[in-house]
Order: sequence, then C-alpha cells, then structure tokens
Amino acid sequence: MRTRLIPKVPKLVRTNRRPIEPGLGFPVKVLLVLVLLAPCRPVFAADIPVPSIDAGLGSCTVDFTVTDAKQNPIYDAKITVRIKYGFLGLRRIDLEIGTNSNGRARFTGLPEKARKPPLEFVVRYHNRTETVWYWPAVDCHKEYTVKLGPKG
Repeated sequence: MRTRLIPKVPKLVRTNRRPIEPGLGFPVKVLLVLVLLAPCRPVFAADIPVPSIDAGLGSCTVDFTVTDAKQNPIYDAKITVRIKYGFLGLRRIDLEIGTNSNGRARFTGLPEKARKPPLEFVVRYHNRTETVWYWPAVDCHKEYTVKLGPKG
C-alpha cells in the first residue's frame, strides 16, 4: 500500500502587524517629499510686486487699491489718467496701468502742479467705472482705495 504525502497547510493567524514592504523606509520617504516640495514655497502678498508707471514729470505718487463690493481685490482693473503740461497745456501724456492680483497699482513721477487741477483718474473693470480726483498741490503722495460697485 502506498502512502500519499499531504503537504502541510499553514494556519491562518490574525495579527495586528502590517506586512513589511520592500523598498524605502518611512523616514526616507518623508525626507524625499520634503526635498521635492522645498522649492515650491507659497507666494505671499508681500512677494507680489506692485505694477508701477512713471510719468517723468515730477516727484508725486498715487497708490491705488481696487476692490469689489465684498472687499475682494480686483485683478487687472484698468486705471487711466491724462496729464496736460507745457506751454498752454499743449503737451499731453496718457497713462494706463492694470492692477495686480492684490488690486494694487502705482503712478509715479506725477507733476507737483497740474495744468488744470485736479487730475482725473478713471478706474474701469468690465462695465464698472469710478472716477477719482487728485490734487497734487494739496497732497503729493496719496493713497486711494476704490470700491467698484456691483455689475450693472
């Protein structure tokens, strides 16, 4: 009579241990993620440069911050101004600038004395418009916060 050899079947045992995975260990994986994400630091509001345009006619400056009705900054709102200067105001310069993602823009080099004050700054975004009047003889370095109303 022949005897059959029956292979032994291992018993299934429940454990709370996770199986050991081959490859990199946990500390090495964490270090690798930190090294790869280090150059991707977030950009803060202070890191975003304020767009500036220079008229080259004097030393006055005007800073604008453009927001919507909910006080959120508006990106790429157009701010324009026409400056008349020279004999009888025959020379003119038209300046236009767009706001950055913080809603900020700056005009530099504005004249200390305007030909026909005040200077009229027009702020436009889509179909919303606001006008800001600026007297350089009264305040040479001025900051304005322009709140554009709801779309209409």
